[in-house]
Amino acid sequence: MRLLDRYLFRELLTPLAYCLGGLLLLGNCFSLFGELEKLQERKLRLLDVLEYSVAITPEFLVMVLPITLLLALLYTLTNHSRHNELTAMRAAGISLGRICVPYFIVGCALSVALFVLNELVVPQSTEWKSRILARYVQKPGDVESKTQFRNFGFTNTRGHRAWFIGEYELVTAEMLKPQVKWNSPDGSIRLLRADRAIRTNGVWTFYNVAEYSQADDSAPVVPSLMTNVLAMPEFDETPQQIRSEIKISSRQSLRRSRSLDIPLADILAYLKLHPDLPPADSGALFTKFHGRIAAPWTCLVVVLIAIPFGAATGRRNLFVGVAGSIFICFAFFVLQQVSLALGSGGYLPAWLAAWLPNLFFGALGLVLMLRVR
Repeated sequence: MRLLDRYLFRELLTPLAYCLGGLLLLGNCFSLFGELEKLQERKLRLLDVLEYSVAITPEFLVMVLPITLLLALLYTLTNHSRHNELTAMRAAGISLGRICVPYFIVGCALSVALFVLNELVVPQSTEWKSRILARYVQKPGDVESKTQFRNFGFTNTRGHRAWFIGEYELVTAEMLKPQVKWNSPDGSIRLLRADRAIRTNGVWTFYNVAEYSQADDSAPVVPSLMTNVLAMPEFDETPQQIRSEIKISSRQSLRRSRSLDIPLADILAYLKLHPDLPPADSGALFTKFHGRIAAPWTCLVVVLIAIPFGAATGRRNLFVGVAGSIFICFAFFVLQQVSLALGSGGYLPAWLAAWLPNLFFGALGLVLMLRVR
C-alpha cells in the first residue's frame, strides 16, 4: 500500500470512528430516555436496561452507518481541500479517481458489513430486545418475544395444503393438535388429524393419527386410517417457512408498512409457500425484497455523492460539509420513502422502487465528480 493511501485511510477512519462512536452513544442515550416510561412499565432493572441498550445497538448502527460515513467523508475531503492537499496531489499527476480509491474501498467494505448486519445480526438483536422487554411483564402485542402460538393456520398454495395448528412451539417446531387438508392426485380430499407432530430428519412425523378421505366437497367424510405414528415426507413445509409465515402474517399489512423490516430469508421462505400472491401483496413483498438488497449499497452511493461535494477546490468552512450531509440525508430519505410507497402501491416496478434512490444519487455523484476541477 502506498504511503498516500495509508494517509488517506487514516484521515478518513479517524473522524469516522469518532462520529460513529458519538452517534451510537447519543442514539442509545436518546432512545433509553425516550423509552424510559416503557422500561419502567416493564419493570426492568439496571442490568436489564444495560442489556437492552446493547440489544438496540445493531439496529441503530444500521441506520446511522451511511450517515456517519457521509459526514466523515465530507469532513475529510473539505479539510483536505481547505489545506490545498487535493490540489497538490493532482498537481503531482494523481487523478481524482486514484485519490478516491481508499474511499471506495471503505464504502464497499461498509456496504458488505451493513448487509451482514442487516440480515444476520439485526433480526437476532430485535428478538433479543423483545425478550428483554417481555422478561417480567408481557403484553398481548409482544409477537417477537412469543415462542408459542395457538390456533394458528396457514395455506401452502404451492403444495395445495391447508394447515391448522392448535399450538405451535417456535423453538422446537413441535405441533399440538395439527390438522392438514390436501387434495390427492386422484382428485379426492384428504384430512389428517393428530395429537402431536414434530419434524425429525427433515420429515414431519405425526402421532396418534386419524386420516379421513372425501371423494369431493359434497361427499361424506370416510375414515381411512388410524395409527400411532405416521411419517409424511410429502409434507415439505419447513420450520423456517412456518416461522416466516408467522412473522409476516403478524404485520398488520404488507402494504401499510414501508420499512424494510423483513429479512431476505423470511421473504424467500414465505414466497415458497405463497407463489401466487395477490398483485398488491406481491408488489409490497418484492419491494421489501429488493429494498433489503439495495439498502446496504447506500454506503457506496455516499462515497460517490461526498466526493464532488467535498473535493471542490478553494478554502471552505468545515461546517459546509456538515450542512451538505444534512441536506443530502434529507433528500435521500424523502426519495427513498416516496419510491418505496410507489413500489408497495404497484405504481413502480419493485426493483426500480427499491433501487431508485441509489441509482439517482449514484448517477448524480458520477456526473458531479466528472465536473470537479
